Amino acid sequence: MRLSGRNQLPGEIVEIKKGDVVSEVVVQVGENQIAGVITTTSVDNLNLKIGDTITALIKATEVSFIKQ
Repeated sequence: MRLSGRNQLPGEIVEIKKGDVVSEVVVQVGENQIAGVITTTSVDNLNLKIGDTITALIKATEVSFIKQ
């Protein structure tokens, strides 16, 4: 499979908050967590569960940075 998204972050699912239509999936990526919202149908079709290793594909037109 070839994808146009360059930001691919492998991690482990640590939380799934299922809703009727959409669900939030939280992924541990190194020392950080990222969260994404996908349809609950997609969660079920992918058979996602806590502990699964997945890759988060981030394709955004806007990214903000904070310098500390």
